[in-house]
Amino acid sequence: MFHSSRPSLFAARGLLAMAALCAGSAALAQVPPMQGEGAARYACGGIGSDESTAMRAAMKSHPLSLLFARPDGGYLADVAVKLTDASGASALSLRAGGPVCLIDLPAGNYTVEATSEGVSKRQTVSIGSTPRTLDFRF
Repeated sequence: MFHSSRPSLFAARGLLAMAALCAGSAALAQVPPMQGEGAARYACGGIGSDESTAMRAAMKSHPLSLLFARPDGGYLADVAVKLTDASGASALSLRAGGPVCLIDLPAGNYTVEATSEGVSKRQTVSIGSTPRTLDFRF
């Protein structure tokens, strides 16, 4: 006797489609909204694997990305960040709510100062057409 496998094939396809939709919408929903300050806009996050994956995927779409971690690679949050332009004027000041910050700002040369638990570190960066990433280890 022959039994059709169409119902089980249909159910399997339906489950796969639902899983793909849920996974895609979860990743998109995890990037925090951009906030603005002057000519600069930023979003910080990356706590939790879904949000971290979404933030890292979005890095290529922003001129500057900042990563904050301990020497052993453990992520850091609650980092004070100050960006100054080449003339020393404040370009952006924020408190990172997660280990990844995506920053949109005009092309130019900047100094980025990050402070965690009383320790400050500085790096300089030139923003142009290629996305840049600065890694701060505390």
